[in-house]
Amino acid sequence: MKPCIKVTKRFEMTRPTFDEFKNKALLKPEVKKAFDELELEYELKLKLIKMRKATNMTQEEIARKMNTKRSNISRLESFEYKSSPSISTLVAYAKATGHKLKVEFI
Repeated sequence: MKPCIKVTKRFEMTRPTFDEFKNKALLKPEVKKAFDELELEYELKLKLIKMRKATNMTQEEIARKMNTKRSNISRLESFEYKSSPSISTLVAYAKATGHKLKVEFI
């Protein structure tokens, strides 16, 4: 007698991509509202980090140019820190990285 071989279909669980997860989550009004409230802050902090990296400077070097501590620059760039920087801090950061601050309303 031949052995009986049972073939089963293997199901693999796949995780959604970040974009799929985000798009699904943003369909919920409360998530969309929270996302919209944080979007400007996120964009600002991302821009600060990109400016510093484009100049190949460390947080320590930026801090020295701004006459402050590295921990203050770390907080300024942190997505965990919820305080908004002052205009004078943003002007000093821009100057330290060789940029100028421009504020626009659209």
